[in-house]
Amino acid sequence: MSEFNKEVVDLVWGKPSGGGVSTSIFRRWSQGFVFSEHEQTALKQFEGGPCAVIAPVQAFLLKNILFNRESSNWRQMSEEEQKTALCSTLSEILESACASASTGFCLVTWAKGQTPHTSTLSKTQTQPQTQAVPKPESSQTPQDPQPTALAAEDLGFEQFHSVLHKRTVLSVSDLREEVLSLYQSWRGCCGVLLFLYSVILTKGIENIRNEIQDPTEPLIDPIHGHGSQSLVNLLVTGHAVSNVWDGDRECSGMKLHGIHKQASVGFLTLMESLRYCKVGAFLKSPKFPIWILGSETHLSVFFTKASFVHSSSTHFTHRHTLYNGFIPESLLEDVMKALDLVSEPEYVSLVKSKLDPESLGIILLGPFLLEFFPDQDSGIPDSFPVYHYNGLKQSNHKERVEYVEGTALVLGFEDPMVRTDDTPVKRCLQTKWPYIELLWTTNRSPSLN
Repeated sequence: MSEFNKEVVDLVWGKPSGGGVSTSIFRRWSQGFVFSEHEQTALKQFEGGPCAVIAPVQAFLLKNILFNRESSNWRQMSEEEQKTALCSTLSEILESACASASTGFCLVTWAKGQTPHTSTLSKTQTQPQTQAVPKPESSQTPQDPQPTALAAEDLGFEQFHSVLHKRTVLSVSDLREEVLSLYQSWRGCCGVLLFLYSVILTKGIENIRNEIQDPTEPLIDPIHGHGSQSLVNLLVTGHAVSNVWDGDRECSGMKLHGIHKQASVGFLTLMESLRYCKVGAFLKSPKFPIWILGSETHLSVFFTKASFVHSSSTHFTHRHTLYNGFIPESLLEDVMKALDLVSEPEYVSLVKSKLDPESLGIILLGPFLLEFFPDQDSGIPDSFPVYHYNGLKQSNHKERVEYVEGTALVLGFEDPMVRTDDTPVKRCLQTKWPYIELLWTTNRSPSLN
């Protein structure tokens, strides 16, 4: 294995105690980007693990389809439209990850003449069966082989890394052209890994190590095969930071990096409802109403086409995003600053004494909003159509990867609670909308896992 490959392997897979990456984990990660036969704008995931790449790609894919594409039916796409949409999305993520325009973009693909067949290979072969795939002329339509789901049984970990080729392009226009020309590689054997390695080399291995809180932590867990938060953040924001809060924080003299600007697509996690972390407004309130949802082991996507959700005022954002029905007294000054209210210490103390007369140390969100935003209309619930995507076949009804449709009701603090469910999806969304209720069109709520 070349020194270049070894650096990538150590960053992505770490240094497993057994000396190599588990065959089963590599097999789970060696799928391509494949569209569902039952939902033309949804990507399939065949086994657990690669959701750390597939879910962010799906989120950006939906952003481009819902908000950048002129079509009345966003759930219908021809094969050519799928190709264009996927390649445009992959290019966008690579552009976001690019550390410097002068260094260009790196694309990792198969070495010349080393593209694995998408048909099943013999397990007795010691060398991967390969075929040369000439670059199609622009006037020709390339043959469209059936994409393979899993290929590690045929192309092992060492073999995979022995047939990689690194290609550099220096302009965005060249990048988009090259990504489009590599469509069959993205959707075929190991396409997810080829793209992941492309992002990593475009960002720069040293740049990623400098952003990760613990540089010894691999991007993919070598024991369970799950992607790290740094990997998700790299794909969503272009920065491989390990935390989800806004900005940087100091802890015992160490600077802990967080998210530095509003993301295009968001991130919410069930871990926040369990008080393990706190997601900041840059991820909770993205530019587009699309959120990656994290459970303990999986990533899915929640989204809506309702534009008012992401164009709402700062008051709405903080009201429904940052606090779970109350404001700790210690955070009151920060909240008032964030909402552009007077935040001088004397005035903050006055507000504390008025809104917390019994000195309980907390200020209920209701009285706070009535004090500062009395004209805010919260008596009528906001409702909007929502969709949930889970790429894992086994997590979908009859193993058909399809969006689950529903309606979200965002109630005010003084509205009576309408209990619809208490599922992980709802608990995850309550970290943004504490009073959200979900009405799904299916008999069962969608799965977060």
